[in-house]
Amino acid sequence: MSHPLYDARDPASGNEFGNLPEWDLTDLYAGPDAPELTRDLDWLKSECAAFAGEYEGKLADLDAAGLLKCIQRYERIQSVSGRIMSYAGLRYYQNTTDAELGKFLGDRQAQLTEFSTPLVFFSLEMNRVDDARLDALLNENEELARYRPVLERLRAMKPYQLSDELEKFLHDQSVVGAAAWNRLFDETMAGLEFEVDGEMLPLEATLNLLSEQDRSKRQAGAEALVAVFRKNLPLFTRITNTLAQEKAIEDRWRKLPTPQASRHLANHVEPEVVEALRNAVVEAYPRLSHRYYALKAKWLGLEKMEVWDRNAPLPQKDDKKIGWDEARKTVLDAYAGFDPKMAEIAEPFFEKGWIDAPVKPGKAPGAFAHPTVTDVHPYVLLNYLGKQRDVMTLAHELGHGVHQVLAADQGELLSSTPLTLAETASVFGEMLTFQKLLDAAPDQAARKILLAGKVEDMINTVVRQIAFYDFECKLHAARANGELTPDDINALWMSVQAESLGPVFNFMDGYETFWSYIPHFIHSPFYVYAYAFGDGLVNALYAVYREGDADFTDKYFEMLRAGGSKHHRELLAPFGLDASDPKFWDKGLSLISSMIDELEAMES
Repeated sequence: MSHPLYDARDPASGNEFGNLPEWDLTDLYAGPDAPELTRDLDWLKSECAAFAGEYEGKLADLDAAGLLKCIQRYERIQSVSGRIMSYAGLRYYQNTTDAELGKFLGDRQAQLTEFSTPLVFFSLEMNRVDDARLDALLNENEELARYRPVLERLRAMKPYQLSDELEKFLHDQSVVGAAAWNRLFDETMAGLEFEVDGEMLPLEATLNLLSEQDRSKRQAGAEALVAVFRKNLPLFTRITNTLAQEKAIEDRWRKLPTPQASRHLANHVEPEVVEALRNAVVEAYPRLSHRYYALKAKWLGLEKMEVWDRNAPLPQKDDKKIGWDEARKTVLDAYAGFDPKMAEIAEPFFEKGWIDAPVKPGKAPGAFAHPTVTDVHPYVLLNYLGKQRDVMTLAHELGHGVHQVLAADQGELLSSTPLTLAETASVFGEMLTFQKLLDAAPDQAARKILLAGKVEDMINTVVRQIAFYDFECKLHAARANGELTPDDINALWMSVQAESLGPVFNFMDGYETFWSYIPHFIHSPFYVYAYAFGDGLVNALYAVYREGDADFTDKYFEMLRAGGSKHHRELLAPFGLDASDPKFWDKGLSLISSMIDELEAMES
């Protein structure tokens, strides 16, 4: 997950930040015509066919050595295809409006889809291998046993797998099912225009007005959003009803116990752990969001806040620009302050063309760290505009990069962590950098701005996302009883918004329609709790660090090196933490609460 940066100013004056680095992709391929790329494509085509020819219909009969060889061949296929798609994707992200780059990416995607079609049998057949037999094979061969977590994640869906024929049908049919409704939503959203003071704006620019210093601009932005959302509400209601019902039908066929079950399985996390997180956050609403927004209302000189004040900047906010060298030094010093090793791993990102920082026409928005493949290295994309949030984004994405470098030794199939743990190093790196900035704050006013910004980020990541999760749970439960009207869905949205944001808010007429623009509800049902999981996990970890655990750094690096080779229970045990214990989440939430304590103390 990345921090989107919605500032789309022309980068012509980019030099004001110093010499911003750009990607050097030659570690993947020397160029689009490189003979190595042609060689890899040719190899992939023949190897996928050979792999299917050798193993299809025979997985259940392999001995331990044979199964190990099979999985290693499969892993090699994933590695080569990953290198090709990383190269094509990263070139495209540098300029998404370049038709040639788009064609190159599209052609490679089409080739790899065609080459990999024969591999569909692998997961279906692997799940039909008898449990006792697979367990015996894993116990017999130590090298094969390394892949146990991969096979366990694969086989988690075993009880819910349909026949090969039905699975292939669902795969093919999705193009005119969920994928088609997703595309309709995306294209509709991309085409929406919002009139603000006689000017027509797209969605992102209109949402951006909600964080303007000028209150009248914030209000104008909110009212423009309402006007357009209301007009399109019948369509968004139809899309939501259809996708919720389609999911219910597939879940029923698969005999999944709840609408959330498939997401929990994909995240490799138990339902009771998610429930413990959800309950802890909801119980904490009064001491987190309710308390913070009451303080913010006072700072803004308001008796009651309107929804367009939620993301308002504080009146004293300093907008000074931060140069690239200062940003680099801030983050690397924060990392080195934790452990010099962490800064050493991050340093090559700056020196070797692993970061693409400037804003450029056509460049993908936002920020990310892409791990590529384990025998190369990650690449970080930023859109650097010298704001403090950009420094925090650099810290966040470099944290991902450090994690990906350390986990690479696990190999292609074991290096990537489940979604719920993928944010650990990024949020931790951000927290180290925030603490460094906080310690260096020149006065109380600067400290207040930093603390308030961090608390708002955490509320948006923890409180808001759990409220979203509750909304989805209510929506899918209600849809099971029949089709929902726009008013039905609006009422569900308001039930969680009022509870999570607190009594200091007035909810403008029309705010009940704001559920309609959240893409996660359409693309990835129940995805949103992973944000809260990641933030809460890091806050609990950081609390242990601040308490002075003598071996913390060693244990932390071991956790990052594990990649996806261990379950969250194993990874957290050395720190004395257990995510299934409600007190675990309270530990993380108390960190946010303590920051609000300090902000309140500044007022007295």
